[in-house]
Amino acid sequence: MKVIGLTGGIGMGKSTAAQAFRRAHIPVYDADADVHRMYLKGGRAVWPIELAFPGSVVDGAVDRGKLRPVLQQPENLRRLEAIVHPLVRDNVRRFIARARRISAPAVVIDNPLLIEMGMADEVDLVLVVSAPLSVQVQRVMLRGRMTADQVRAVIARQMPDAQKRRRADIVIRTGLSRNNTLRQLRPLIRSLHT
Repeated sequence: MKVIGLTGGIGMGKSTAAQAFRRAHIPVYDADADVHRMYLKGGRAVWPIELAFPGSVVDGAVDRGKLRPVLQQPENLRRLEAIVHPLVRDNVRRFIARARRISAPAVVIDNPLLIEMGMADEVDLVLVVSAPLSVQVQRVMLRGRMTADQVRAVIARQMPDAQKRRRADIVIRTGLSRNNTLRQLRPLIRSLHT
């Protein structure tokens, strides 16, 4: 079974790529969705986060609004990552084990921090989605939750796109169109079923 690590910065097209794999019946682990579940009431990260950052849990769930200002300090972000990243790694291992049990031909680990977490060495293939900065900013702004300045601030905190591309086995250029992105992915997806 081939393990593919799918990564890229915010607004680069990870969701489009992940959806293409899902449509091809290849199991996809979504790190962002998993972390979101961990923050919900009863989630595995809730009480460790409350212990590290008192007052960040409201009604049994992590309140991201209360946590966000605390994370402006790099040492606090590192403390949060020390809580969440091991949980993500554990869930990835379980996900891969389940896929092996059902004889899946491949799995995709969709994780924006795949390289930063040191997980690039744990996958067979690192696939990076990449688009020009202007496209990246525009895509995120279309979601309607951030201004251009906020988007650029998020991008500035992430590993640079050029650095991710250097670590990639395959780079998918997503800046033109959805169809162009899918056309680039098709040969890889076909190869996973042979």
